[in-house]
Amino acid sequence: MATPRIAPSMLSSDFANLASEAKRMVRCGADWLHMDIMDGHFVPNLTIGAPVIESLRKHTKAYLDCHLMVTNPLDYVEPLGKAGASGFTFHVEVSKDNWRELVRQIKLKGMRPGVSLKPGTPIEEVFPLVEAEDPVQMVLVMTVEPGFGGQKFMPEMMDKVRTLRKKYPSLDIEVDGGLGPSTIDLAASAGANCIVAGSSVFGAPDPAQVISLLRKTVENSQTKY
Repeated sequence: MATPRIAPSMLSSDFANLASEAKRMVRCGADWLHMDIMDGHFVPNLTIGAPVIESLRKHTKAYLDCHLMVTNPLDYVEPLGKAGASGFTFHVEVSKDNWRELVRQIKLKGMRPGVSLKPGTPIEEVFPLVEAEDPVQMVLVMTVEPGFGGQKFMPEMMDKVRTLRKKYPSLDIEVDGGLGPSTIDLAASAGANCIVAGSSVFGAPDPAQVISLLRKTVENSQTKY
């Protein structure tokens, strides 16, 4: 069974106080810290890169779950490895020709490889990456169009999660976009075990309570599938 992991999305944090925000989330019970790296090309938004990861790494030992919404993920492997990233999730849409090399390089640099897909991309496109001799170790199902925080959860994406969980019982399946107390039941019952939550955690009066609720919902769902 895949371990429940709650990953507050640092895109929703106060970027001017990133180190203290990271420490606060860990104190509140976060398992991972989700870092959105956007290049302004694959998605319209421009966020952070390796220098920020490197700076943050000096202040936390937390697992830095990096999601690369970039056109050329291979260019980021070495800098992020050096910066201290823990997980490196690239998009299947931009790596059809070189995902094998990408996975190899990510592992070589001491990071954990994952693959993500946009809402319009069929789930079948990630199967070869999960079943490869040198596979990705996580699939991130986007439940909003990537690029900006605070969007509405797309429940129709849960079919992708269900398909993955049925096919790969122990795979880490992550969901990202619009996750919170009102949508966690759908995601957890579909089989997601890694939950990225931004606005719902950072905007809560008591983030620890939200993180705890998300984790408990995943744990309770796992007894049913």
